[in-house]
Amino acid sequence: MLWNTVLLALRELKRNVMRSILTILGIVIGVGAVITMVTIGGGATAQVKEQIASMGSNLLMVSPGKRLGPGQSSGNIPFKQADAEAIAREVSSVAAVAPVSSKSIQAVFGNQNWSTQVTGSDNQYFRVTNRSIRSGRQFSDSELRAGAAVCIVGETVRKKLFGGQDPIGEKIRLQKLSCEVIGLLEGKGQSTMGMDQDDIVVIPLSTFQRRISGNQDVAIIQVSVRDGAPTEKAQRDIQLLMRERRHLSASDDDNFNVMDMKEIAKMLTGTTQLLTALLSAVAAVSLLVGGIGIMNIMLVSVTERTREIGIRLAIGALESEVLMQFLVEAVVLSSFGGLIGIALALTASIWLADVLHVPFVFNAGIVIIAFLFSAAVGVIFGYFPAFKAARLDPIEALRHE
Repeated sequence: MLWNTVLLALRELKRNVMRSILTILGIVIGVGAVITMVTIGGGATAQVKEQIASMGSNLLMVSPGKRLGPGQSSGNIPFKQADAEAIAREVSSVAAVAPVSSKSIQAVFGNQNWSTQVTGSDNQYFRVTNRSIRSGRQFSDSELRAGAAVCIVGETVRKKLFGGQDPIGEKIRLQKLSCEVIGLLEGKGQSTMGMDQDDIVVIPLSTFQRRISGNQDVAIIQVSVRDGAPTEKAQRDIQLLMRERRHLSASDDDNFNVMDMKEIAKMLTGTTQLLTALLSAVAAVSLLVGGIGIMNIMLVSVTERTREIGIRLAIGALESEVLMQFLVEAVVLSSFGGLIGIALALTASIWLADVLHVPFVFNAGIVIIAFLFSAAVGVIFGYFPAFKAARLDPIEALRHE
C-alpha cells in the first residue's frame, strides 16, 4: 500500500519536473547552507584547537604586568632567569620551563636581508613549544653558559636569506652580532592569530642579553605542565611562588599574569562555534521558506486534481488514503530536496575547506539531522493540503472542471 502510494507520488512529480525542481529549491538551499556552515565551522574549530596545541603541550605563559582594563596595566617588573629556575625547581607538576626574550631585528646574509623575530632562550624552549630540529643540532651547554654567537633559524628565515642553500654552518648578522647557523627548525606554519611561526631566529638567552638587549631581563616564562597533571594546580603553584619571589603582601595585587593556553583555546573555539550556530540559524530560514513553497504547490496541486480526487473517493478510496497520497508527495518532494542539498553541501564544503585552508571535518550527525528535518518539513507543510484533499466532497469534486 505505502509503496504504491510512493509510486503514485513519483509519477505526479514526474509530470511537472520543472515545477518540482523549483519547489524543492528552498529545501536544497536550506539543507545545503546549514550543512556547509556547520562543516566549515567544525573545521575552523578543529584548526584552532590544533594550532593552539602546536604552540605547546599544556602550556602556561607567565608574563610580567597585570592587565587592569583596556589599555591599562600594573607595574611591569620584568622577570630574571632565576625566576624560571625557581619554577623548574619548586613546582613539581612542571615538565619544562623556558625563559624567553625576543626582539624584531633585521637579519642579513650576503646581499639578502629580512626583518625577523630573534628569540633568546635555551633548549627547553624547543620542548615547551613542541618544536623539533629538522637539521643540525641544539645548543650545547657550553654555548648556553658562554653566550656563544650561534643560532637556529626557522623555515621562513631560511627561504628569505638562503633560498635553496643549506644554512648550516653559514653566518648571519643580527644587528652587530654575527652568529653561526647550527640548526634549522621544522616548519610549523601560521598560528591561530595569523602569525608566521617559522619567521624566527633562536639564540642562547645569555647571548641575547649580552649582545642585543643589554640587560638581564626575561620578557616571558613559558611553562609546560607534565601530562596528566592538572594545569590549574600548576597555575596556582606558580602564582604563589611568584608572589613570594616578588615580595607581594596579602593585600597586594599580582604584578604578573599566569595564563593557561587552554583558556585561549576555549575562548577561540567558543567564538567559532557561536558564529557557526548563528550562520546556521540564518541558513535554516531557507528551510522554512522551502516548506512554505511546498505547501503552496501542494495546494495548487489539490486544486488542479480536484476531479481526480473526486473519482477516487467515488469509487471507494478512503479519506485516509487520499490524505496519505498527498502527504507522501510532499515528503518525497522535501526528501529529494534534502538529498540534493546534502550532495551539494558536501561538495561545497570540500571545496571551501581547501580554499580557506581549514580541515574538512565530516559531521554525520548534522547530515542525518538535516535530512530528517527536510522530511519533517514535508510532513508539517504538506499536511494541510493533504487534509484539504481528503475532506473534499466527492459530488462537488466530480462537478469541478
